Amino acid sequence: MANEIPGLNMEELRLQGFKVHRLPAVVDVPAVHGRRDFYKMGLITGEMTLGYGEQAEQLYGTVLFFVNPRAPRTPLRRSRETTGYACIFTEAFMPAIVKKSPLFNAAQNPLIRLNMEQAAFMTGIFQKMLAVRDADYAYKSELIKSCVELIIHEALLVQPPDEPAYQNGATRMSHLFLDLLERQFPIEHTAEPLKLRTAQDYAAKLAVHVNYLNRVVKEVTGKPTSLHIAERIASEAKALLQHTDWSVADIAYALGFAYPTYFNNFFKRVTGLTPKSVRKV
Repeated sequence: MANEIPGLNMEELRLQGFKVHRLPAVVDVPAVHGRRDFYKMGLITGEMTLGYGEQAEQLYGTVLFFVNPRAPRTPLRRSRETTGYACIFTEAFMPAIVKKSPLFNAAQNPLIRLNMEQAAFMTGIFQKMLAVRDADYAYKSELIKSCVELIIHEALLVQPPDEPAYQNGATRMSHLFLDLLERQFPIEHTAEPLKLRTAQDYAAKLAVHVNYLNRVVKEVTGKPTSLHIAERIASEAKALLQHTDWSVADIAYALGFAYPTYFNNFFKRVTGLTPKSVRKV
């Protein structure tokens, strides 16, 4: 549960839109798998194993990390002795940054290794945010936003984002499809249901024939277009079941299903679980 994240007061996060804190020495990075309603950035110094899903990487020294809640997987840290800081904030707190910055739009959660000079500079910014958090200052939110923006821009200076290199038209079209698919989510309101649900819908939006879209997506990714769509809808359904109080029927309609039974059958087929079993977790 989110309220189990060390140092994170969810009520404070909801009221202020941000939370800055020092990381305990022997805990996981404050990120709960599956959360999609707040963003994370932090600074860790020490020896650690940091994994994304099934992949793990050994890290030494100081690392700046950014976590996008819409990325498929979130990082977990295991370490005996580390120090560091974290800043957690909602999308409403900094909408422009989370929508435009490549650090929060990346398919993966970026990690940036820092040298001693860079680490000292970043540490100073996080310490400034901690001081501002505890200060009686009327414009603390604006100052925190400035600090977050400074960290992001300095991170991009240290490690500029890679420009996508499209080898051919098929690769480009596949990336356009995957980007368009991701931009359909998250579903925020039951009154605004999912609009694009089939390969035909995406082909029409991309102004290509559906057979061409199916062929290039399978060629580049190894998975059919329909499977990408189904897995992403199922992922969104799981998030809505776990993090909203919407009824199963409301979730079904929001995801474009005409009847809840259709949604139940779809969810069981894709995930092997029933919606009610996921909600109980």
